[in-house]
Amino acid sequence: MAAPKLAEAEALAKTAPAKAAALYEQILSTVTGKSDEEIKVRETSILNLGSIYQKEANKDALAALIRNSRTFLVSIPKAKTAKIVKQLIDLFTEIPNSLNLQVDICKESIEWATTEKRVFLKQSLETRLAALYLENKLYTEALSLINVLIKELKRLDDKNVLMEVQLLESRVFHSLRNLPKSRAALTSARTSANSIYCPPLMQAGLDMQSGVLHAEEKDYKTAYSYFYETLEGYNSQDDRRAVSALKYMLLCKIMLNLAEDVHAIVNGKIALRYAGSEVEAMRAVANAHQNRSLIEFESAISKYKEELGNDPIIRSHLTALYDTLLEQNLLRIIEPFSRVEISHVASLVKLPTAQVEQKLSQMILDNVFDGVLDQGVGCLIVFEEVKTDKTYEAALETIKSMGNVVESLYQKAALLT
Repeated sequence: MAAPKLAEAEALAKTAPAKAAALYEQILSTVTGKSDEEIKVRETSILNLGSIYQKEANKDALAALIRNSRTFLVSIPKAKTAKIVKQLIDLFTEIPNSLNLQVDICKESIEWATTEKRVFLKQSLETRLAALYLENKLYTEALSLINVLIKELKRLDDKNVLMEVQLLESRVFHSLRNLPKSRAALTSARTSANSIYCPPLMQAGLDMQSGVLHAEEKDYKTAYSYFYETLEGYNSQDDRRAVSALKYMLLCKIMLNLAEDVHAIVNGKIALRYAGSEVEAMRAVANAHQNRSLIEFESAISKYKEELGNDPIIRSHLTALYDTLLEQNLLRIIEPFSRVEISHVASLVKLPTAQVEQKLSQMILDNVFDGVLDQGVGCLIVFEEVKTDKTYEAALETIKSMGNVVESLYQKAALLT
């Protein structure tokens, strides 16, 4: 009796989601039997109804579905319960402005799992909650929860969840700019992964974090290799995070001054699957960098603000790239001058005078060039590069070498006597 209704609801889901939702709700309220068929119908109805709520961005209805399903979930095997709860909570990720509600549902579900003594589900949900804390930039809460989890998981010798938590710990420390601890946590995660079978998505996550840390150390060549492995891993699983891996690959090529390689990668077989605004944003940055044009660079940042500005990794490296590009442009402009008005330099680079003055001041302090800012008249005075006389250093080196020779001869003479 329940199976035909389920089939009808599934048929309506694409054309009339509201009617399908009502039918699923009817199935869940009327089907109360404990036969294998009826349990399967209720499981499918819960997940399908959750998908409808996700597509409609109805976060409150999805939260109510999770709460109301707990009575049924108690009666089915623990492994299946864990799978269903995780799938339902994951549906929140596609609903905008649902992060706080997702945190609340996670906390409620953890309390419920603790009461029902579902240890595996509790640990899985706590891992999810730590990830949500990271998204919310609640780093202290995330680390506190991770520390407790790691102790429990080491005691239970659950390497699968342990490496996931250690990877999460590495990401939290990276967000806090504590790179040594981030690398240590990633090494621990890789050690855990080496002792068990590591699923493709988890391996891709480890490679992604490795690439991010190598990029932080300016080792973009190694970072590119890790991001390439990440792209292949996510692509093989049809995971949407493949786009991020592709963006980071393009970023590495740009930072290595190989902007021309960006076009070859973008037109590759795998990259064509992910063509869109994200990839176009990186292509625009590559073109601006290749042309050494600050105007094109700023135009690309402005045009693709969401694609470039919302990713902290892309944003931090592009900020460094912009500074380098600005320095190169300023050095090229001031090269022929010994004295030049700051406003004239600003007009040539098409930037505000205050910003150019601040950057020139920073370059002088960093010994990029010798000069001084005369703020009274708004001028930059560039000193000629003083060629240091190497004679004194050469003389000292010669005396040192002669001393070594004399010492050697003295030792040989001592042996003869």
